[in-house]
Amino acid sequence: MLIKESLIIQQERDLVYCRNRVKEVAAKIGMGIVNQTKLITATSEIARNMLIYGGGGTMRLEVVTKGKQEGIQLVFEDKGPGIADIQKAMQDGYTTGRSLGMGLPGAKRLVNEFVIQSAIGQGTTVKMLKWKNG
Repeated sequence: MLIKESLIIQQERDLVYCRNRVKEVAAKIGMGIVNQTKLITATSEIARNMLIYGGGGTMRLEVVTKGKQEGIQLVFEDKGPGIADIQKAMQDGYTTGRSLGMGLPGAKRLVNEFVIQSAIGQGTTVKMLKWKNG
């Protein structure tokens, strides 16, 4: 199944559409409800961070295959201020806002692959992959 699309996230209502689209695609490839929930939760966390801290950006959604494995890869990109210390940002409880500080490390735990890159003044990119059966 070939699905590859890009969604713009600039306001709160875009988060809802983004989560719904991830859910639709996950269901379409036959991802179980537990893994769907994990992926949707991770999507919500990263998209919200991108909106709040990065001023919005884009989410690229793609169905990927590796052998017989099928999954969903999401790439979030913003042109915000960037993250000064990624290692610190990935610690449970660390926050620069008024949240619980579970966004980045929590999202990482919910997916199979998670990569974050950021440069001060240039923005942040988060790449996540969730396998259908993983």
